[in-house]
This record gives sequence, structure tokens and C-alpha cells, in this order.
Amino acid sequence: MSRIEQPPPGTRIARAATQIMALFVLSRALGLAREMVIGAMFGTRAEYDAYLAAARIPDLIFSLMAGGALASAFIPTLAGYFARDDAEGGWRLASAVVNLVLIALVLAAGLAGIAAPALVSAILAPGFPPAQQALTVSLMRTMLVAPILFGVSGVIMGILNTRQHFVLPALAPSLLNLSLIAAAGLLASRLGARALALGYVLGAVLHLTVQLPALPRVGTRYHPVLTLRDPGVREVLRLMAPRVLGLAAVHLNFLVNTNIASRLGEGAVSALNYAWLLMLLPQGVFAQAVATAAFPTFADQAARGERESLRHTLVTTLRTVFFVTIPAAVGLIVLRRPLVALLFERGAFQASSTDAVAWALAFYALGLVGHAGVEMIVRAFYALHDTWTPVWVGVLAMSLNVVLSLTLPVGFARMGLPPYGGLALANSVATLIEMGGLLALIRPRLGGLEGGLLGVSAVRSGLAAGAMGLLLVLWQRVLPGASGAMVGAGGILLGAGGYLLAAALMRMEELRAIRALLSRPSRRL
Repeated sequence: MSRIEQPPPGTRIARAATQIMALFVLSRALGLAREMVIGAMFGTRAEYDAYLAAARIPDLIFSLMAGGALASAFIPTLAGYFARDDAEGGWRLASAVVNLVLIALVLAAGLAGIAAPALVSAILAPGFPPAQQALTVSLMRTMLVAPILFGVSGVIMGILNTRQHFVLPALAPSLLNLSLIAAAGLLASRLGARALALGYVLGAVLHLTVQLPALPRVGTRYHPVLTLRDPGVREVLRLMAPRVLGLAAVHLNFLVNTNIASRLGEGAVSALNYAWLLMLLPQGVFAQAVATAAFPTFADQAARGERESLRHTLVTTLRTVFFVTIPAAVGLIVLRRPLVALLFERGAFQASSTDAVAWALAFYALGLVGHAGVEMIVRAFYALHDTWTPVWVGVLAMSLNVVLSLTLPVGFARMGLPPYGGLALANSVATLIEMGGLLALIRPRLGGLEGGLLGVSAVRSGLAAGAMGLLLVLWQRVLPGASGAMVGAGGILLGAGGYLLAAALMRMEELRAIRALLSRPSRRL
């Protein structure tokens, strides 16, 4: 499609984000259902702790070799080929990347399987008893098949997103969740946590295969090429290298948290995981959807040298994302216990598990806005082919995270508070600082951030969210003996209505942007 036929950037992002958001809502709803089923079967027991610890290494391998690191380098490079009308060169690049990723992941997964006992006992979970460590090793070896499949799937996702096709890639995570739901509901009573490992591998197969039918639709042509000398491949590796370093710092923090949590008693790893996933629900439904839709547009604007357009697109999307995530954070903090009880308290998930998860959620939610902002800002840096700046900022932030993770739990314990709350607070503080640093650094690259509109928008969203929070506090006080369903579900509706009313009274532009986004007709992308 020629440039003249292309709709304006804002329209493309809105159309894409609308479809992606719908599918992300489906994925997050299924992810929530997955955790509800798993919670009912395992609660916060040691067996689920073992599964979560076992998943760290497969996730690490995928993330460093074929996840966000590859996508952040691959999409802008591939977009550059198509911006220059060099489709043949683009398909050769995509083919070479697929082949290299497949070989690298097979080698890495094999080595991790051999070293699994040492990884578990020395790094992942030294606080687990021997039987729990043995289970963790067994689960990890089963799950190491998945990153190989996810790696190929991730490259295909990058190809489709670059070609402005978002539907099947956004649908893929839902199939992973469905696989885990089926495994937990049908097999966990007989196989225990091993059912989850098998469901994870089957989900990876589905994640890959669901995207394959879209490849012919975007004109994909495969070439049996394997080279490191291709200029495009070298550009991908050059851009990818610093991002790998940054992701290594992030996963180092996850490993440190798992290591520390394994020493804090049964259920600490699980409680942090449930709280983390709840915090990420609004971020995944909205912020990640908008960021995924915006990234190819960022890359295209940067490739064409349209810095002013890139600045406006970034500021507009950030304002919209803050408008949604600031009240979401306040709502999670104020309604944390009734929400956890409403969603999870059944079966093996008892009131003690609810208290543990709600405690961690209060501190994770403080960093929700930071996670959403970083998700967006780093993509603007990647579109500018600058992967080093987000990396060194991220490394500094994660270093702070590790330091705080080693110190805050001690302080919490001395105050008689559950120490794993310190691990959640460490993550939030570091992420908010990371977002602030990235904003300060990208501002001069884009010639400003449109006269402080972003800050004004965030303050106004904060005021509206504060009014909503007071309303929710009063709501809980007038219903002291009500059920979690009444307080939680009713609070969500009341909070959303109160926030939107406050935004309307302040005549916030973001409210109109949200309405326009949700009202756009769905079109095939």
C-alpha cells in the first residue's frame, strides 16, 4: 500500500488498538480465569511455588534471545526495508532471523536442561526443601521445550505487526491461557503441578500455530538463509545487544526476588505472583494494547524522519495511558482485599492466601503507572534505533530494585510486617524512577513534550483518581459486613463511574479520546 493510501498515524493506532484491546481483554480475562482455576487447585501451596520457580529459566531464555529484545530490534529494522520498498530484502532478513533464533534457542534450552539441578539449588530456590527442589528441576526440564516454540512464534509476531496485522498475534496469548486452564482443571488433580508444565508446552504450540495462516496474507516469502553477514541481521544484532543487557537486569531482579521469597516460607512466591498478575491486568488490557499498536507507527515515523509527528503520537498515547492506569492503581490499592477474595478465595485458596496476596498487591499497584509509561516510552527509543538509552536506564533502575529487594524485606520484618511486601515495594519504586528518567531523556530527542501537557494531564488524572479513591473508602465503610463480591464488584462499578464523572466535570480531553477509540469501527488490519 502506498503512503498516500495509508490512513493518518493516529487513525491507524486507534484502529489497531481497538482490535488489540478487545483481544487483550479476552487474553487477560482468560489469564484471570487461569489464575482462578489454578488458585482453587493449588492456592499458595509449595507445589505451585515450585512451578513458578521452574518457569523462571524458560522465561529468561525466551526473553533474552527471542522476546522483547528481538522484537525491539527486529520490527524497526524490518519496517525500514518496507519503507524503502525493498520487500525482498525484508523477507530475507526475516528468514535469517527465524533460522538463527531457532538454532540459538535449541542450544540454550539443552544447556539449561543439563544444568537444571545446579540452577535450582544455587540460584532459583535455595530456600526450598530437597523434595521441592527436585520437583522444580523436573518441571523446568519439561517446560524448556516452550521457549523454542515461543521464539519462532515471536519472530512471526514481529513480521505480522510490522505489516500492520495484529489480530492473530494478539489472539495467541489467549490460546496459551486456555491450554493452562484445561491442564489445571482436567489434569491437576492427578498430575499436580506437572499438569501445568504440560499445559505450558501445549500452549506454546498453539501460540505458534495460530499465527501461521496470516503469513501468506502479508506476502511472506521464506528463504533458506543462515548468515550473520547480512546488513539487516547485523543491524538487528546491534540493536538487540543492549536490549538483551537490559532484559538480563530485569530477569536478574526476578531471580533475586524468587531466591529471597523461597526463604520466606511456603506461599511467598505464589502470593507475589498472584499480586503481580493482578497489578498487570489493567496494564495488559490497555497500556500494552496501545503500545503494541503504536510501535510500528513510531518505527515508520522515525524511518521517515518525522520527529514532530513522533513526538505528538507519543505524548497523545502517554496521556491516554495515564488517564486509565492512574485510577486503576488507586482502585487496586483501595479495593485490594475484596478484589482478591472475589476472584480467588475458593477451594485451596483460603482467607490466609487472600491476606497474603492483598498485602503484596498494595505495594505492586504503586508502580502500575510506571510500568505502563515505560512500556510506551521505550518503544519510542527503539523506533529511533536507540536501544542503549533504555538499557542503561533500566540497568540502573533494576540495580536499585535489587538493592531495595535485599534491604526492604528486612525493614518490613523488623516492623513486624510480612517481609515479601518489601519485594513488591522495591519493584514499584525502581519502575517509577525508571519512567521518570526515560521521560527526561527522550524529551530533548523529540524537541520537548508539547509544552508540559503530559504533566498537566497526569495531575488532572491524579485528582480525579483521588476523588474516586475517597468514594471507594466510604463505600467500604458503609458496607463493613458485606461479602467480597458485593464490595469488590460494586466498588469497581462505583469507582469507574465516579472517576468518569470527575473527568467529565474537569472536561478532560483524554475522556473524549477514550470515547473515540472505543467507538471506532473494527476493520481488518
